[in-house]
Amino acid sequence: MDGTVLVADDDRTIRTVLTQALTRAGCRVHATGSMATLMRWVEDGRGDAVISDVVMPDGNGLEALPQIAKLRPNLPVIVISAQNTIMTAIQAAEAEAFDYLPKPFDLPDLMKRTAQALDRKRVKARSPDTETAKRADVATELPLVGRTPAMQDLYRLVARVLNVDLPVLITGESGTGKSLIAQALHDFSDRREAPFVVATPDDLIPSDGVNEVARRAGSGTILFDGVGDLDAEAQARLSRLLDHLGQGGPRVLAISQGDLAKASAQGRFRDDLYYRLAGVMIPVPSLRERLEDIPALAQHFLARAARDGLAERRFSAEATERLRAYPWPGNVRELENIVTRLVVTGGEDEINTAEVDVALGARGGARGGARSANAIQPLDHTDERLTDAVARHLQRYFDLHGGALPPAGVYQRILREIELPLIEIALDATGGNQAKCADLLGINRNTLRKKITELGIEVTRRRKLM
Repeated sequence: MDGTVLVADDDRTIRTVLTQALTRAGCRVHATGSMATLMRWVEDGRGDAVISDVVMPDGNGLEALPQIAKLRPNLPVIVISAQNTIMTAIQAAEAEAFDYLPKPFDLPDLMKRTAQALDRKRVKARSPDTETAKRADVATELPLVGRTPAMQDLYRLVARVLNVDLPVLITGESGTGKSLIAQALHDFSDRREAPFVVATPDDLIPSDGVNEVARRAGSGTILFDGVGDLDAEAQARLSRLLDHLGQGGPRVLAISQGDLAKASAQGRFRDDLYYRLAGVMIPVPSLRERLEDIPALAQHFLARAARDGLAERRFSAEATERLRAYPWPGNVRELENIVTRLVVTGGEDEINTAEVDVALGARGGARGGARSANAIQPLDHTDERLTDAVARHLQRYFDLHGGALPPAGVYQRILREIELPLIEIALDATGGNQAKCADLLGINRNTLRKKITELGIEVTRRRKLM
């Protein structure tokens, strides 16, 4: 490597490590803990590349990017940040940083990117988006947080394709947040002021040669969810709809839980439709692939519940470990539901392992998934009465408190524990049809809807189309 690198970070250790590594690689290094000093060096014409932290005592690395671009249009800037959210990656991309890496960073990776920065000229930055601050508030509501490599790769990919006029196919297991990625692709793009339309099965039926969904979307975005479940007829309809989307029409996003490439190879999905939808592939990792993000996600959901007016609670260290040990068949959506229920049903400030065990035990029983070591186990005898099973569950719940009484409000908490799997299983049995589910349960449909909202249950209709 050859060139001068400006390093700005208020952490003395990071400055020392980067200075030593870059010097050994043949670079000249100027390091500072002050944004003002960095900007003075840039204005004086020093440096061939910049490595800058975001949050500095006297400034912000992201906010300085437009000024750096104005002073030195061809100076590449690599942003490093401990703020490991999708908004950080998006802001860095929009301000046309050369690259973005989360802290803690991989030193060899940063060295490789620095070498690339020294070898390439940076494209002149465009004016900063005046809506960025407002959209940052929206981003805080998205559970797209985490510092694992899998999530950082996802952030960078989303940021890079925000305004690329190619269709995007988002894949991943149920509950991983695919619809959130789709929403982010619209909300943070240049199309954000135009409509965001989620297509329904009826939208696949052309009318008067131009499909109604295209008219509703205008120059915005259309999302087709569950494309992997479309039968042959629905695939043909979708293909015809895409034929009507000409230049200047809406951007197309699609979501699939299954592997469309494999389905296409096996003849279960039209090749032409697959290639039309998969202009860019965004695979969303399962929660099992990013266990290190569970504490941050749990904290995110606790904070959001507090902002919504619910109790402020926190997880004990042991309870957090219990969450990390669970296999999470329902991914982030399941984690969100459980955290919200623990906030609603608990009485103490701290969430302990006993509460988590009960929540995970009930959840695992409803879904048939694996359980944590202390969770309630499945029935050993198929002829055991429900009353006996509930009695065993309650006795175990009281025993887990080691002779002390559980938090007050046991009656309502237990009712919710029974309601949740009952409604989930009934919805599953009726294919997500809420009218049929209400009839099956013998309750009013409005009551069912209220329970679905209170318990945080996500309803998905199982239909051949979409």
